[in-house]
Amino acid sequence: MHELTTIRDFLRYAISRFRAARLVHGHGTTSVVDEAAFIILETLYLPVGDINPWLDATLLQAERKQVLDIIEARITTRTPAAYLLKKTYMHGVPFYVDERVIVPRSYIGDILANGLLDSDGNRLLNNENVTNILDLCTGSGCLAVLASNFFPDAKIDATDLSKDALDVARINLKTHDLEAHITLHHGHLFAPVKNKRYDLILANPPYVAKAETEAFPPEYKAEPLMAHISGEDGLDITRQILREAPRHLNKGGTLICEIGTGRHIIEAEYPNLNLIWLDTEQSNAEVFALKRSS
Repeated sequence: MHELTTIRDFLRYAISRFRAARLVHGHGTTSVVDEAAFIILETLYLPVGDINPWLDATLLQAERKQVLDIIEARITTRTPAAYLLKKTYMHGVPFYVDERVIVPRSYIGDILANGLLDSDGNRLLNNENVTNILDLCTGSGCLAVLASNFFPDAKIDATDLSKDALDVARINLKTHDLEAHITLHHGHLFAPVKNKRYDLILANPPYVAKAETEAFPPEYKAEPLMAHISGEDGLDITRQILREAPRHLNKGGTLICEIGTGRHIIEAEYPNLNLIWLDTEQSNAEVFALKRSS
């Protein structure tokens, strides 16, 4: 510990140790460098956006121990950094997380931040017409919170089958002072909201095939299995959403659903649906939009 003094030292050390341990990334960060930086900055209560201004800062002995302890815990337990730190970020917005929920990382967050534009730059819907929103499989409540930032006048319902996940979502709603703006419901998909209709439905359901979950590395096995698995091909819940969504969309309303790499399956099964595939910087055709025209 006495040989490591600056943040630059700890960043280099963490990257080397993480690479040697062959850690798997993808829980809020997508590379070993980004994860090492996140762990160091968050542990030291520094802004997580950019580590460069702090690289030459010398750490106190107590701070060195804190950072080393987190680095070692990440290696020895293979627990995602977000769980170790009880924190992750989406588009700069902080969220509390623990093992009761999947670590937030939905491409729908990118699509919301981009203004709900299709690949041609056209808006999927007029923001002023969005007065109520439904967030299915809300988990930590991250998409509901982000949606409230982009649609501040809309009322939002958020559902989840896991009571534990909803307990985490409540923490995030309280942190962001959104308890009066977002209503949480316990139950499967649309069941808790009965016959209500919405202008926008967001869905980031489980979409991993059973065989894929069995081959998960330890980092992904640390997350709730029910947040990942959805039948043999990963699309059972997506199929249910497609069946039931029309009854819950207002005329002109839009469903936005993340499905991973199952585009070819969905298009083969639903050839008559006018699916609009939405790309992000990190994804290609893993999210679709579907509008209700009548």
